[in-house]
Amino acid sequence: MIKHRVLAALLCAATFMFAPLSYAQYTTDWLGNTFGTLATHVGNTARSLWVAPEGVIYTASLWDENEGGVAVYQNGRSLGSIGTHANFQGSAITGDATSIFVALQYNRSFGSGSVGRYNRATQTRDLIIPVSVWTSIPHADVITGLATAGSLLYASDFFGNRVRVFTTDGVWQQDIKVSSPGALALDSVGNLWVAQQSAGTIVEFSPAGALLNTIQMPAASRPSALYFDAASGQLMVGDQGPDMNIKRYTIAGTPTLAGTFGVQGGYLDTTSGIKGQVGDKRFTRVAGIGKDAAGNLYVLNNPWGGGWDLGRNGATDLHAYDSAGNLEWKLQSLNFEAIAAPDPSTDAAYFYSGTHIYTGTAGGTFVANTVDPFTYPSDPRLNMNDTQRGQHFGQLVTVGGNRILVASGQNPGIFNFFHFNPASGYIAIPDASIPGTAFNTNLQVTGGFCIDSRGDVWAGLDRTNHIYHYPLSGFEGNGKPSWGPAVTISIPQSIRPLTRILYLAESDTMILAQGIAGSWDWTAMQSRIEVYHGWSAGNTTRPDPVITLTSANPKSITAAGNYLFVGYVHTVPNIDVFNLTTGQLVTTLINSSPTTVDVGNDVDSMYGLRAYLRAAGEYVITKDNYNGSSIVVYRWTP
Repeated sequence: MIKHRVLAALLCAATFMFAPLSYAQYTTDWLGNTFGTLATHVGNTARSLWVAPEGVIYTASLWDENEGGVAVYQNGRSLGSIGTHANFQGSAITGDATSIFVALQYNRSFGSGSVGRYNRATQTRDLIIPVSVWTSIPHADVITGLATAGSLLYASDFFGNRVRVFTTDGVWQQDIKVSSPGALALDSVGNLWVAQQSAGTIVEFSPAGALLNTIQMPAASRPSALYFDAASGQLMVGDQGPDMNIKRYTIAGTPTLAGTFGVQGGYLDTTSGIKGQVGDKRFTRVAGIGKDAAGNLYVLNNPWGGGWDLGRNGATDLHAYDSAGNLEWKLQSLNFEAIAAPDPSTDAAYFYSGTHIYTGTAGGTFVANTVDPFTYPSDPRLNMNDTQRGQHFGQLVTVGGNRILVASGQNPGIFNFFHFNPASGYIAIPDASIPGTAFNTNLQVTGGFCIDSRGDVWAGLDRTNHIYHYPLSGFEGNGKPSWGPAVTISIPQSIRPLTRILYLAESDTMILAQGIAGSWDWTAMQSRIEVYHGWSAGNTTRPDPVITLTSANPKSITAAGNYLFVGYVHTVPNIDVFNLTTGQLVTTLINSSPTTVDVGNDVDSMYGLRAYLRAAGEYVITKDNYNGSSIVVYRWTP
């Protein structure tokens, strides 16, 4: 026995000695999703919810490439998904004992405004029910509410200003006229309740369609989700207005407010937490409410932030509470795709995306939603006409104790700047954008962007063949930054057309990456990267080293300390690490923990990598992972 133990020990030692050094040097972790693998991860950007009596939860999303459009959960775990990422709109879902009914995504065959019926046992679609004549709307929600009662299906036809009633087999029964209908609920006597979100009202109709009662909520309230609680006889109303809680109405006779659930003011309340802080009963956008037969309450939040692409609007934040109102578990994921930058102020203990703050390991903790739609309604992260499809990619620097957040889209030509101050807690306060008046340009940034550790901005403005350097001029008393006039530097001929810029102020090192000459795709990178030591000291013409990438399709670069990190698109998820002094490939970060975390297929965004050198010498590198709706975190010590 002793001989066997000695032999085993020697074998273990030998295995360690000959194991790849890179595995010993780095760890692989993730943030932004409760679970790390594709098989277990939480689906992204859930915008509606239905709960079966046995506690099986169905959520609908517009675009989730690896979860399917309808995610299925129970007891805080994934049970899989239904359909594909191209099936569902995400705006409405309901069900009964045998089927779920889901608003369908725009489709070239039948357009928009249809509902699909899916068998819960086989998870296959067996019926399409055309609901609206508004069939040519590819992006906005046409079906905004669904509910069932017995053999009837109710559907809100938003643009048609009506609720349509069908049998669950798709046979039309009647239409009920109501302006801009939204969420739906049926009470115990079969009366229909319809939320009118923009009006702040909920109207009640008899089974025959006669108007019975109207609940006029407070002026700023926005009823976004409805659920009739048969046990209490109360109508539960999710409010996306400033209260950001759930209101409970007694509906026997004249409806009256009976109470609320959740902190008044939600995540923006400052009496029970820091402004912007999410968590137990600190709701954001309440997108869905449901209960199971045991009395457990499920609340689906959709944190603020997004654009016209509703597959990237917000995130998934699903809470489960027991019958006494105690938090049992949470399931969370980010939007379709994002990056979070390590926070220099906390030596990379916190991470900032364009809209969220995270901390921790193994999925981490969703700390805060940095968008305040009520104080800053013009925040560009709320712009539904944003052609960049959301502002979820974050870059962060700290200068003299002042954080500057830069938020942008997946492949951006526009970058938005924000600051923080103690009075606003975790809320990022909008400041400026480039292009914009603060930088005196209307040209988009197509030749690379960088905000360095001093807060200076470096931008390759569209077709100018120059780098524009905007030095940080200072901060106002409230933390708002400002920049001085641009200093222009001609782009070296050897790196034109320029597509990426990185500047390391501590070592005065400029890193420039080449685009593809003659290509319409200014977001694409070529294989040539030039490193200039002493750039601000005057060396703008003699790169040393010049790095020639050998892997195909480079997409994103970042740098910290003396290392450059390169990610690739449509090929591998690997991150190559190069020494900035020698230009040599040092190591490749792949996945040191494949059983616990998925690292995705590639880097599918221009600024999908961020890096930071911690005080103890450890490098923290983050990578976007749209496959797992998470952010991959590498921790590497050379």
